[in-house]
Amino acid sequence: MRDVTDAEREKLFRTLAVLVVEPVRRYLARRTDPATAEDVLNETLLVCWRRLDEVPRSPEGAVSHDAVPWAIVVARNLLSNAQRADRRRTRLVGKIIALDPPASVIEESPHDDTAEAELVRDALTRLRSADAELLRLWAWDGLESPQLATVLGISANAAAIRLHRAKTRLRAELLNSRPLVKSASPAGHVEAEKGGENARR
Repeated sequence: MRDVTDAEREKLFRTLAVLVVEPVRRYLARRTDPATAEDVLNETLLVCWRRLDEVPRSPEGAVSHDAVPWAIVVARNLLSNAQRADRRRTRLVGKIIALDPPASVIEESPHDDTAEAELVRDALTRLRSADAELLRLWAWDGLESPQLATVLGISANAAAIRLHRAKTRLRAELLNSRPLVKSASPAGHVEAEKGGENARR
């Protein structure tokens, strides 16, 4: 088969895109949220462009209808990768939240996992890059002090100390990221105590 010109390649891709965009979009829409679906669709089209020579064609060289299932396989693989990455992020957030963040954080939004996840992500961005990476290695990649020591080229004891300090700094960032909730003590509690003291004088 002769080499195609840039113009022919672009025309081929446009034909392919018209053929596969809607089937792939419908496939993704039934399997994930709209934002992820749009991201994966864009990635699928990028792969189609890069692998244009692998797209099924008719004997005449035109894009074949077999390109639709081919593109869906590409989208399925990309979606699987995206979902694995999302599960890893979820594990990271869950494990970091399990650090027992301040009660003010928990009480303000006890059932809002999205809010907690955003809170942790924001807190990580405010840490020193070394601390943030250490926490990711621990929470995301599941490394404990001996493995962290190998990655960082330090002793296990030093790794444990650095991890402890990074957790402490993260707790501080979580504490500072939300206004403190009001005290659980009933209104007038302090005043009542003062009144009692005056009465005893």
